[in-house]
Amino acid sequence: MTHQWIIVHIFALKILIMKKTLLLSTLFFTSLFYAQETSHTDYNKWSVELSGGMHKPARPLTSGFYTDTPSFSQFEIGTRYMFNNKAGARIDFGYQMMSEGDNSRPFETNFWRISLQGVVNLGSLFDFHTWTNSLGLLAHAGAGYGKILPQDPYELGSGDQVGHFIAGITPQLRLGDRVALKGDLSMMGNFRQDVTWDGASKTRMRGFNGYLVNVSIGLNVYLGKNQEHADWVRVLSIEDDKFSELENRIAKIETDLIDSDQDGIPDYLDREPNTPSGVAVDSKGRAIDRNENGIPDEMERHLDQRYARADQISKSGDADQLIKTLLNEGYVNVYFKFDSAVPEIYSFESINYLVRYMTDNPSATADLIGYADEIGNAEYNRQLSERRAQAVYDIMVAAGISGDRLNIIGNGVDSSVDKDNSSARQLVRRVTFRLK
Repeated sequence: MTHQWIIVHIFALKILIMKKTLLLSTLFFTSLFYAQETSHTDYNKWSVELSGGMHKPARPLTSGFYTDTPSFSQFEIGTRYMFNNKAGARIDFGYQMMSEGDNSRPFETNFWRISLQGVVNLGSLFDFHTWTNSLGLLAHAGAGYGKILPQDPYELGSGDQVGHFIAGITPQLRLGDRVALKGDLSMMGNFRQDVTWDGASKTRMRGFNGYLVNVSIGLNVYLGKNQEHADWVRVLSIEDDKFSELENRIAKIETDLIDSDQDGIPDYLDREPNTPSGVAVDSKGRAIDRNENGIPDEMERHLDQRYARADQISKSGDADQLIKTLLNEGYVNVYFKFDSAVPEIYSFESINYLVRYMTDNPSATADLIGYADEIGNAEYNRQLSERRAQAVYDIMVAAGISGDRLNIIGNGVDSSVDKDNSSARQLVRRVTFRLK
């Protein structure tokens, strides 16, 4: 009786383990096929696959028949659709020609097949993007139908129809947004194969009685209107989005608390975050300029002492020269948020300095020079810096300055600050002026 109870418990335990395994497997594949895509769904999903290479029929072969190891007569064409960046399906057609090798009796056999397979993007599943953007890895498995057609002199009917299971692994090298170089190692098991690969005799085995190994190299050609294919795109989950949103909020708080000009007013409240050091400011961080001549009173007082009295500057025209110097030497800049080409509200006063100067000096021309920080792609940052200069250009033209007097320059990355310091990076996301 004790032994019977032990057997019953063992049997029940096996059933429980099988159920849990089935449940975990179901959850795993469900997560692959129905992964949530909230941040990046505009990617291509179709591809065409072409490859060729070598093969080796392992069994069954009639005694005295051999093939070369390896044999180069294997070709494949297929198409693949990715449900998301982790899983997809493919249908492919394959052909291989088998013939005698050294010391073998002569034969020739053609093998045609069609297979429907599931595909798993292991590169995406295991986050290859964290260390490479060029290498990928796919796994595939499925089943299909094939026909073995032996040629003379060993005719055993009109050929042999077989079913098969196939599985393999496909490393990829990204050559561009539209094409990737691929290799493939696949193993195939035939069932109900009644004729040997050489076609000289009938088989006496049942089950998986035919085995074949394929090694090939070829191309994946990506189709679609979008830039990236599912093989290479990174799709963020809802959790990733929330984490990214939280990071952005923290970064915004850090940015808001920056006091770039150290005048005691945080940048998010400072209407003029580029006030020269030591200049008195009002409650909004603007330099105090009671006579509204464009020169901060604190700076003007020092200039009076070092060069001339204020009335002499005004009469001699040196005030315009002083404003020109302040503009050219970077005391007045237009600032931007991260990855933005929209000027910060407080920077419109800086644009106004230049507008007022060019209005008072109709012959003056100016370069509008845009910059970006070091975060991101260099070419993208160059374009971003140009868009920032264009934004300032558009505002000045709308304010009445002729576009012929303005020149747009995108200088790209300004690497003069520590790129790991978010406060320092804020200082270089700007447009500066150069009067001529």
